[in-house]
Amino acid sequence: MSPAFRRFAFLFLVLIGCSAPTLHAQRERLPPEDLEIVEKRWPEAQKTSTGLRYIVLKEGDRSGGTPAAGMRASVLYKGMLLNGKVFDETTDPAKPFRPRIGRGDLIAGWDQALQRMHKGEKWLLIVPYELGYGTRGNPPHIPRRATLVFEMELVDFGKNLPTE
Repeated sequence: MSPAFRRFAFLFLVLIGCSAPTLHAQRERLPPEDLEIVEKRWPEAQKTSTGLRYIVLKEGDRSGGTPAAGMRASVLYKGMLLNGKVFDETTDPAKPFRPRIGRGDLIAGWDQALQRMHKGEKWLLIVPYELGYGTRGNPPHIPRRATLVFEMELVDFGKNLPTE
């Protein structure tokens, strides 16, 4: 090997080695005061690479796969602020919420969560504000930069679910 090639290879390896930790580093998405509450209240919550946290409250049917973008889901849920105040809910099994997944109709946290859930599964989902309603919130019920908590159950999903 030529000296020039060795220098190039050495520099390349140094650059890759220096940047590798930053490629995998995950910035915490929850504000420090919210993180403290979440870690104390739900220490067993799993964290995704995007910052969502979740706890599987009830296992679902793993044989049927998970919903894909474009499919319609049938969901029962209760949405709360971190202090427990309920801001929205759909809990009547006869009238579930039926959004289309991955089409910009939902907050990013829901789109990501629903594509990981199995039919019949129930989760407690903790959504950082960046994956929820952002810096603006959704007045008057959801304040700015609000961390959201959802109890959600994926009742069903598919391409041909009715909208109502």
